[in-house]
Amino acid sequence: MRFLLDQDVYAVTARFLIEVGHDVILVAQIGLSRASDEEILKKAQEQKRILITRNRDYGNLVFVRAIGSGIIYLRILPSTVNVVHGELRRINKSVCSCRA
Repeated sequence: MRFLLDQDVYAVTARFLIEVGHDVILVAQIGLSRASDEEILKKAQEQKRILITRNRDYGNLVFVRAIGSGIIYLRILPSTVNVVHGELRRINKSVCSCRA
């Protein structure tokens, strides 16, 4: 899968997604470190990527203004990183099995 990771996503999660074979780009890699949430979401849509973020502010853009093509909102505490990665694995498996 193709992901765009917001700057608030932990580096360990970025490494995890890369290690399991996903195409991952960080917003900082494409010059969007200081971009607005709307700009980031539009870039994800333009590049056909799912945005992964910990920022709740995207809700209005996605649900009210219908911007974007996909978003995963993470709530990670340092003690639950493995649980979150397990959920990302589960989501990936269910998405991939639906496409088969």
